[in-house]
Amino acid sequence: MKKQRKEEKRDSKKFPSSAPFPIPITRGAWWSPETIAVVTGANRGIGFEMARQLAAQGLTVILTSRDTSVGLEAAKVLQEGGLNVDVHQLDVLDSSSIQEFCDWIRERYGGIDILVNNAGVNYNLGSDNSVEFAKEVIQTNYYGTKAMIKAMIPLMRPSAAGARIVSVSSRLGRLNGRRNRLRDLTLREQLGDLDDLSEEVIDRTVNTFLQQVEDGTWQSGGWPQTYTDYSMSKLAVNAYTRLMGKILSDRPDGEKIYINCFCPGWVKTAMTGWAGNISAEDGADTGVWLALLPDQAITGKFFGERREISF
Repeated sequence: MKKQRKEEKRDSKKFPSSAPFPIPITRGAWWSPETIAVVTGANRGIGFEMARQLAAQGLTVILTSRDTSVGLEAAKVLQEGGLNVDVHQLDVLDSSSIQEFCDWIRERYGGIDILVNNAGVNYNLGSDNSVEFAKEVIQTNYYGTKAMIKAMIPLMRPSAAGARIVSVSSRLGRLNGRRNRLRDLTLREQLGDLDDLSEEVIDRTVNTFLQQVEDGTWQSGGWPQTYTDYSMSKLAVNAYTRLMGKILSDRPDGEKIYINCFCPGWVKTAMTGWAGNISAEDGADTGVWLALLPDQAITGKFFGERREISF
């Protein structure tokens, strides 16, 4: 993994406004205590750390968790530290849970300014590459993320700075990485062509993968060679981010929504079996930076270590 990250770093470029974190709260900051940020799956790991860092910048953060009691406990830790954190139950796989959350947001806050899609699962650790839970991985990481984006867009409040959507993704989902890429060149080109990219193309790709998993033919399908189901879920997130960046760019000034995704790296969390080499604090940094960027024109892009990375 270290070798992979070093190889891909050579393909990246330094992105502007990369001052060291934390970003100071100044008169020039576009956010305030009235700025509402939602972080999904924020009861632990990167999600918890992103919620903490955003709240530490003076925002109001809504910490969501599939398990209500666990979410309340996580929020309490932040609240006891003097941070402005609210909490609500949310299961990104449950449409009724999403609707209930939207109704609660509308009634309590009137809308939101930032959405951080962090909720996700991964069942492959070490050299294991089982696809036993591929359907759940795709449903949670891709379809759950997509469902939240669609549900939250109508709740995003107009502002001069623009609303923000940030999704946690992975370099494992890169189309053109040196490792773990799709072997099907035609499919790779299709997913990489923003002019022809569509939600239907992305959905068809992941559904074809899942069908081959069910048929037992996935190993000859040309899919990523390691962390296969997780990689496919994040490839879909990356593609959907690019697509939505294009679609949302047509919104008028004052109603802009900027969407980006990022790779936190190999982070020491429960999802990696605590085998990572990056702390949750460092892993969350790029996501928080993206959520608070003052440069409004940045959208539909993929980042790692505050640098733009090719898809």
